[in-house]
Amino acid sequence: MEQKKDYQILLYYCYAKIENPEEYREQHHLFCVENNIRGRIIISDEGLNGTVSGLKEDCEKYMAYVHGDPRFAKTEFKIDEHEGHAFTKIHVRYKPEIVHSSLRHLDPNVRTGKHLEPEEFKKMKDQEDVVILDVRSNYEHELGRFKNAITLDIDNFRDFPEKVKELEHLKGKKVLTYCTGGIKCEKASAYLLEQGFQDVYQLHGGIIKYGMEAGGEDFEGKCYVFDNRIAVDVNKVNPTIISKCHVCGTPSDRMVNCANPSCNIHVPICENCGWEMEGACSTECKEHPEKRPYDGTGYYQKNTNGYNPYKGLFRKPNKDQILKLHGEAQDSCI
Repeated sequence: MEQKKDYQILLYYCYAKIENPEEYREQHHLFCVENNIRGRIIISDEGLNGTVSGLKEDCEKYMAYVHGDPRFAKTEFKIDEHEGHAFTKIHVRYKPEIVHSSLRHLDPNVRTGKHLEPEEFKKMKDQEDVVILDVRSNYEHELGRFKNAITLDIDNFRDFPEKVKELEHLKGKKVLTYCTGGIKCEKASAYLLEQGFQDVYQLHGGIIKYGMEAGGEDFEGKCYVFDNRIAVDVNKVNPTIISKCHVCGTPSDRMVNCANPSCNIHVPICENCGWEMEGACSTECKEHPEKRPYDGTGYYQKNTNGYNPYKGLFRKPNKDQILKLHGEAQDSCI
């Protein structure tokens, strides 16, 4: 029996200048707490980026809140239905970039690759003068990627610029970039243009939108996502499994964190090996004295006892603010 799906998961980003981002971060965090929104949100001078979950009516309020701000009116939400929260906490953090890229000098609102809607991407991807470029990290594209896509040996997106040097021979081609939700492609395609690539495109809305609107055809494997689901199905047309069990090498798209917390490597491990190895990725990790009890999922939830959703909401005052408050307190006593 299919579970009732009263919740939604929202994936979104928006490049937009934010003055006083720390102040806005506090306001945003407070709205999430008051409306039972959970997830991970990054606020930066260059915009916002998040994946959140909540009851459908709460998600509607959240989307209205974001769209109600003129700076973020163009934000596009990828919406997926779910049977419960995909997160246990709310984290709203300030960071220098909304995705760590080492490309802070690039503004996608000024110059970026041509956006392709899912159906346009589907029509172009198999043309002779086209190459498909996956701009995600190893653990993501090893779980799932487009058929015939070029992948890069990177552990983090910030390593992307260095790897572009290996793509010089593709400058005469049409380069179609893609990622999970579109955000990495904004900077990746902009950087390709800066480096002299002439014909650069990006899959608007990423893999997630492609699955929702174009059936996910020729996306092989599953899409890695950054919430408690870990991996989601995309392809409804010709699905396959391309990832292999880290232990025995059989086809498996079951992502597991190694039960040894000192290792904690995130890799596919089939169900049989999961039980046999007690959730560990190797014999050495299986015998580790701090190995965590394995419950068949390979997901180890952090202890949420005493979780305070207001934690981290307000900034710690700096020295000047403390002196100012001290002075105001003295004045009030006169």
